[in-house]
Amino acid sequence: MSLKIRLARAGAKKRPYYHIVVADSRSPRDGRFVEKVGAYNPMLPSDHADRIRLTSERITYWLSQGALPTDRVARFLGNAGLIAKPVYTEQPKQSAPKKRAQERAAAAAAAAAATA
Repeated sequence: MSLKIRLARAGAKKRPYYHIVVADSRSPRDGRFVEKVGAYNPMLPSDHADRIRLTSERITYWLSQGALPTDRVARFLGNAGLIAKPVYTEQPKQSAPKKRAQERAAAAAAAAAATA
């Protein structure tokens, strides 16, 4: 059984609230879970103390048992100092200009430099 530490959505429509749970990776997002280990309220300001609540002892236990955090939860845990902060690239590779567009931009820059 592979375990994930992930978000489970709760709250009303357009008023999100998430529980941070340890769950089997095959179970649905809001379905069965093993244990609640925290909460995340995105409606609060980013500097508010109750925006992210974590139970650090239980999270470290589940990490030692092999549970893997999702990307968003890994960011929360990295900011809390429970794991190393994950590295994120600034720009996704998928949205970068393709080869022909880069060639045209380079040619336009060269032409602009030649006329100046």
